[in-house]
Amino acid sequence: MATARVVPFTAGDGRALNLIHVQGRRTPERGPVLLVHGAGVRANIFRPPVALSFVDALLDAGHDVWLENWRASIDLPLCHWTLDQAALHDHPAAVARVLAETGARSLKAVIHCQGSTSFTMSAAAGLLPQVEAIVSNAVSLHPLVCNASRLKSALAVPLVGLVTDRLDPQWGEGRGDGADRWAARGLRKLVELTHRECDNGVCRFSSFTYGTGFPVLWRHENLNTATHDWLRDEFAAVPMSFFRQMARCIAAGHLLRHEALPGLPADYAAAPPRTEARFTFVAGRRNDCFQWQGQRASFEWFDHHQPGRHAFELFDDYGHLDVFLGQHAARDTYPVMLAALAAPATSPATEGARP
Repeated sequence: MATARVVPFTAGDGRALNLIHVQGRRTPERGPVLLVHGAGVRANIFRPPVALSFVDALLDAGHDVWLENWRASIDLPLCHWTLDQAALHDHPAAVARVLAETGARSLKAVIHCQGSTSFTMSAAAGLLPQVEAIVSNAVSLHPLVCNASRLKSALAVPLVGLVTDRLDPQWGEGRGDGADRWAARGLRKLVELTHRECDNGVCRFSSFTYGTGFPVLWRHENLNTATHDWLRDEFAAVPMSFFRQMARCIAAGHLLRHEALPGLPADYAAAPPRTEARFTFVAGRRNDCFQWQGQRASFEWFDHHQPGRHAFELFDDYGHLDVFLGQHAARDTYPVMLAALAAPATSPATEGARP
């Protein structure tokens, strides 16, 4: 049975964050691995009620597992964060704390969604020199979406921002801060009218929040019943500040800064990456949140600047988050990510890009 302890740390701007150190029965013989969650969830998202979670698989493989609760975590007070703030203040501080706790000189990371975009920003800006290998799921430097989602991002984000400062999937079940306000009630009604793919209000509201699909963040057939129900408590508020930044990035086709912060570029694709970390870009072909071609574009961009170092892998029957939550992910997706972490730091984790 794995145990977990909370390790507080302070972001570069003074914000209180924490790490979850998960330990199994065996002493890890491999170095630390940092897992970084996406927007509006928490570090616990990597530990769903499946037979073998990704955290369990890492422990079984001998890794020292650390989960980062950065400022987007629903375990922390809501703030109006941006990806730039996380890139500059959160991830470098988290890496430094893990290394201080473990005595290691470097670590590896598995990053998902907006944890991936912000961590990639931090690495590309040269702020994470101690990170030697990164597995990035779903989206990184190039956030590509379908035409319907692009239109939704361009038109809906400004309109929704006029009536609320956040979107909260908890509103789908009449819960969460502000659920009784007219804006939340109106959005809940809209979701009920347009999303009838299941009876889980959080699942449906998440689909409305994060893309265009029924559902958006996973394939229902990939989730067991317990996980689908567990998700009711794992998604909560995301500030409109994030959606405004992502709308600009989607329009540009790659990551742009939202605010001028020292050490961060205005355009993350304008210059070669300032990192020696080996990236393995993974994606689900059936992702309705971010298109898998964006991950391939990020692989190609990194490979252009650092030929032969990076890799790309595509999971045919998976979407966005079911890469980690799927009931058969231990068979279908974990082995690829574990192989990427186990590969020598000087060589690509796989043979290269696949279509």
